[in-house]
Amino acid sequence: MPRFKLTLEYHGGSFVGWQRQNNGLAVQQALEDAIQAMSGRRVETIAAGRTDAGVHAKGQVVHFDLDRDFTADRIRDGLNFHLREQPVKVLDAAIVADDFHARLSATARSYLYRILNRRPPPAIEAGLVWHVPVRLDAEAMHEAAQVLVGRHDFTSFRAAECQAKSPEKTLSHLAVQRRGDEIHITAQARSFLHHQVRNMVGTLKLVGEGRWTAADVKAALEKKDRSAAGPTAPPEGLYLMRVDY
Repeated sequence: MPRFKLTLEYHGGSFVGWQRQNNGLAVQQALEDAIQAMSGRRVETIAAGRTDAGVHAKGQVVHFDLDRDFTADRIRDGLNFHLREQPVKVLDAAIVADDFHARLSATARSYLYRILNRRPPPAIEAGLVWHVPVRLDAEAMHEAAQVLVGRHDFTSFRAAECQAKSPEKTLSHLAVQRRGDEIHITAQARSFLHHQVRNMVGTLKLVGEGRWTAADVKAALEKKDRSAAGPTAPPEGLYLMRVDY
């Protein structure tokens, strides 16, 4: 039975997240419905990352098995046809080895967080950025971000409902750059805790406002207590950009 690998792009604002739920439409449900409409088969799709409601993706990776003799191009184009009413699209499809696993085979995940840092609120970018009207010091934020790079116990940046077995993660990259009216925060690790990126962004915003220093971020990390770190940034600024294998 062929195993297919998909690379997806989606706008998370219309979904309750990646994972199928009872309180609304999930990306997983939309995709599996499209696969069924195309092939007549009901399958389960496995994603590299379970993005939350409102979180976007430019490079989400998914795999599924399908007992139909379809080419990769037909899978891509056929699914996009059936997804035409949904803000999710298949960028690429490939037939992969039976032991490929979208989640377990991944060696790195890369995220981007976009802050629109200007006084006027967004019009075109509404729902795609976090609007922060007070000017932020991106250089100070970047300096403080380096405190978090490396292997640490990230309990202070972990959601209460996180199901990971251990709070220890290795953050290989965390950078903050100003790009015109936007501040981009990029993060890379093999895997992340639930809300880890959004909690780091919310904490770094305090630094950008001049309310915290890099030493405060270090102290919050060392306390291993969620209440010691900053607030959770909203989901609409977060993008799953790439998954490496």
